[in-house]
Amino acid sequence: MLRVGDEFYKNMLENIYDGVYFVDNERKITFWNKGAERITGFTAAEVIDHFCFDNILNHINEDGVQLCQHLCPLENTIKTGNKGEISVFLHHKNGYRVPITVKAVPIYQGEKIIGAVEIFTDDSNKQVLLDNMNELKIIAMIDQLTELPNRRYVETKLISKLNEYANLGIPFGIAFMDIDHFKKFNDTYGHDVGDEILKMVSNTFKNNIRSSDFIGRWGGEEFVAIMTNVNQEKLFHLSQKLRALIEKSVMRKGTEELRVTISIGSTICQENDSMNTILKRADELLYKSKGNGRNMVSVE
Repeated sequence: MLRVGDEFYKNMLENIYDGVYFVDNERKITFWNKGAERITGFTAAEVIDHFCFDNILNHINEDGVQLCQHLCPLENTIKTGNKGEISVFLHHKNGYRVPITVKAVPIYQGEKIIGAVEIFTDDSNKQVLLDNMNELKIIAMIDQLTELPNRRYVETKLISKLNEYANLGIPFGIAFMDIDHFKKFNDTYGHDVGDEILKMVSNTFKNNIRSSDFIGRWGGEEFVAIMTNVNQEKLFHLSQKLRALIEKSVMRKGTEELRVTISIGSTICQENDSMNTILKRADELLYKSKGNGRNMVSVE
């Protein structure tokens, strides 16, 4: 039976944060460190001299398949001498599942395998950290007022669409949109009401674009829509639809009805376009719309 006899190494293993346990060739547990106790809830006294498949850890994979009887990484290591690493879910003493990464290493005496050691790491905190990181990434890419993608997100999406166009020839167009006379509106009604108007405009956009399209807040009262698989006629039609919906939207404040309009410059992606060139062209078309009276679409 495999035992850890050297007190120095035993002490060292005892105090490793990860779970560590030894088994012999029959998979009987001969050592169980404090990390294993912490992660599993089982004390050394409860598991030593029991087999690892004796209703202790009951590893399963993400499909719910039990691994202990026929797919055990320790068993495979003992039989083949190969090291193994796998992500599984152990059964905690209190009944719940814990995500862990398992590493199995054979133990030799001379050239003969006499058992194996399993080192396992609790991945719970890692998953929480990954979830938090993903949440922070999302927050970093979303405009907090309108809950639309922000300028950074729009730029990322636009670069992706330009690459698709260059590599696959998938056509797209963009619409650069600006709320008309928004500074005057803010000066008249205050920034709080201005923020409500921005939300109203944003929600109109979100609820009325195609599932294949994308729209974000460029900054201030400016927005950019990216529309996939369009020609100039279709781009004009989609842009006009958004313009008309904003024109007909109304926010009621007491007895007063507040309305805004938008001007739009829309353009189809052209060969050799970069992010700068397509945005510059759309911006020039936007100012053409403003110069021609606002609340209109200019397309090229």
